[in-house]
Amino acid sequence: MKSSTDLRELLERIDRRSYPAYKDTRGAYQFDSYVLSIDHVQGDPFAAASKVSVHIQGSRAKFPKELYDTRQKRVALQDELLRRFHRSVEEFSFRAKGSGKSGLMAVSRPGQEILERSACQMEEADGSIILRMEVGFPANGRTINSRELIKIFFDFLPGCVKKTLFYQSLDKEKLKKVAELAEDQQYIREQLKERGLAAFVANGAYLPRESGVSKRPMKGAVKFLSPKSLEVTMDLPNHGSLAGMGIKKGVTLIVGGGYHGKSTLLKAIELGVYNHIAGDGREYVITDDTAMKIRAEDGRSISGVDISMFINHLPNGKDTVSFSTEDASGSTSQAANVVEGMEAGARVFLIDEDTSATNFMIRDELMQRVVHRESEPITPFVERIRQLYEKFGISTILVAGSSGSYFHEADCILQMENYEPKDITEFAKEEAKKFPPVKEDAPECELPQFLRRPAGIKSKDKRDDRVKIKTTGCDTISLNKDNIDMRYVEQLADTEQMMTLGYLLNYGKNHYFGGKYTLSAVVDKLCEVMEKEGLSKICEGSYLPAGLAMVRKQEIYACINRCRSMQFR
Repeated sequence: MKSSTDLRELLERIDRRSYPAYKDTRGAYQFDSYVLSIDHVQGDPFAAASKVSVHIQGSRAKFPKELYDTRQKRVALQDELLRRFHRSVEEFSFRAKGSGKSGLMAVSRPGQEILERSACQMEEADGSIILRMEVGFPANGRTINSRELIKIFFDFLPGCVKKTLFYQSLDKEKLKKVAELAEDQQYIREQLKERGLAAFVANGAYLPRESGVSKRPMKGAVKFLSPKSLEVTMDLPNHGSLAGMGIKKGVTLIVGGGYHGKSTLLKAIELGVYNHIAGDGREYVITDDTAMKIRAEDGRSISGVDISMFINHLPNGKDTVSFSTEDASGSTSQAANVVEGMEAGARVFLIDEDTSATNFMIRDELMQRVVHRESEPITPFVERIRQLYEKFGISTILVAGSSGSYFHEADCILQMENYEPKDITEFAKEEAKKFPPVKEDAPECELPQFLRRPAGIKSKDKRDDRVKIKTTGCDTISLNKDNIDMRYVEQLADTEQMMTLGYLLNYGKNHYFGGKYTLSAVVDKLCEVMEKEGLSKICEGSYLPAGLAMVRKQEIYACINRCRSMQFR
């Protein structure tokens, strides 16, 4: 391994040469307390920035084992270190001058959710740390200005590393609280299973957000307070006694007037599949980690999905046992989303009537009298919701503001009033008796057959040997020229998860697609690769990109199912 002195001398030697001379800097260099690795050098100052990583031995970082002795605590510690490094390095970005991206110093910027990311990884064995970031190698035009890069590597970066990645430099009490919160959150997740709960919302939680484009808590928001009838108390390992609303498995209906907090509560629950940082307001909102948000998705592609439990006997004779379309309607897309959710192993469905297809959800009394069942191919969700739970063990948490059809089916009915939940189950059930449902019970349905086998991606790009993965926010993944619309997969919390899905799709194409494995087997194999061998395995390159974040298997299913170029057998 070369020394930091070797790097400085090299940079002084190539100053004012043409930009490609920066390629000579690739390699690892020993600094006083860490190793700097230059993993990839950009082609010119206007291209994507160079990839750099900092490696610190556990014996130097000296983080106590109790801060990372479980996966949950380790991920939380990595997240905390990354947040601190981001705040530190942000002060120096573009302080070194030049053309294009010269002087850029960038690292992943975590949001409110705590995600395992490639940007900061700690070895569970000894606490060694790898921090990955991007640096814009400075130039004037396309002429190297290595004096500015020397500033970055020898003045700016060492201070950021020392300040944020060594235990002795950090607030010990804050790090202890990070680990304790992670431990408490995991305890609640385990309690959900033991107590038969789909979700838990702690008293005192702040659910509303600043705005529709901000995930930060709204200042002055009403604190959440559980109805006494639904209140459960958990004795957390560190926090101690914590009371909150326990939503039991089964069918839960959330009703209330507009702008009273129905959708806000559901949104908090749907993102409760992730842990949140202290101060988020939702750090003790914990949901069954398989929960899936289900909605209508007009125009999505569907390939070979058995939607016959909801839609049958189409007038054009189209097969609904293996239903395919390039342009799904609201009802067929929502039916497919439910069935695909079952295939993905979801134990809880989260549904908001505002984003649902009305004809998929209900048929009112007058419509049933005018258009008889034999003339209607759709079996509405209201007629399947009990079967989903009683036969398949899938709970539903449903927001409804305009129809009382689900009162008859619900186990628990919550009314949101000024962001405060009230248990109105008994009252609503009594009132519902005055409006007996005019419907025939839907015939029993069997579990759909999940036999689809991904055969491959019919690429529009003939250069199969070259793979370019791009993302647009949390909206679109591009694999070469194939675009996958992910706008309505609402539990994706971070753009880095989108990039991970792109790499997973490409890895699946290279190793598991071809018709040998069922879709569920493919997803299981992809998850196993990530869990056992890490994110670097799915990249199949010489270095691991900084901008990847772990995803759930439910989102992997969603990505594959929305790939229009995917061919199934």
